[in-house]
Amino acid sequence: MNGMLRVPRSRGAISGVLLVLLGVWGALIAFVGPSFHYAYTPDRDWVYTSGRFWLEILPGAAAVLGGLILLASSNRPVALSGAWLAALSGAWFAVGNVLAPAWHGGGISAGTPVGGTVTRAVEQIGFFTGLGIVIVLLAAMALGRLSVISVRDARIAERAQASEPVTGEPEPVPASEPVGTEPVGTEPASTEPASTEPASTEPASTGAGPAAERVDSTTAAP
Repeated sequence: MNGMLRVPRSRGAISGVLLVLLGVWGALIAFVGPSFHYAYTPDRDWVYTSGRFWLEILPGAAAVLGGLILLASSNRPVALSGAWLAALSGAWFAVGNVLAPAWHGGGISAGTPVGGTVTRAVEQIGFFTGLGIVIVLLAAMALGRLSVISVRDARIAERAQASEPVTGEPEPVPASEPVGTEPVGTEPASTEPASTEPASTEPASTGAGPAAERVDSTTAAP
């Protein structure tokens, strides 16, 4: 699971670089634009106002920070947070100049674009509306690329998980049961004396008894 949270830094590199450049443009154009007649009032170089801070410097710094996070982070949730920060800064560039008059009774204002009709339209696009839309587009592209877990990401996660050492405690090996020491059951030898019947003393029968009687009877006759 931890492997899926990692993402190659190249995934948001292009979007990160472009977001940094656009953020620098949005934060500084109000201070350097008067040099080539591309400005909002007051149209003088390096003049600070509260309107420029809230509507240009702050969202520009947020876009730069979001782009740097995309460039530096290899952690998916952190990189996603950088993309979201850049997207919010772009949205603020796009609509902040419209919503700002509602704050503090209209005390926050970016000024008025100078020049002709076409110049004022270009200044509105380059300072706020168009700049914000491009930043939101780049941040949305980065969000889409970071939200999808590709086959390559899955393979990198599998290799990282396979190379990580096992840190968990090994499972205890169950002890083998001791070999029984009880003697093998052997019936004790019988101690009763063997039965010895006395030998018979009667004379063995020879089977000559009737024949001897007949011989005696014949010899006894006169």
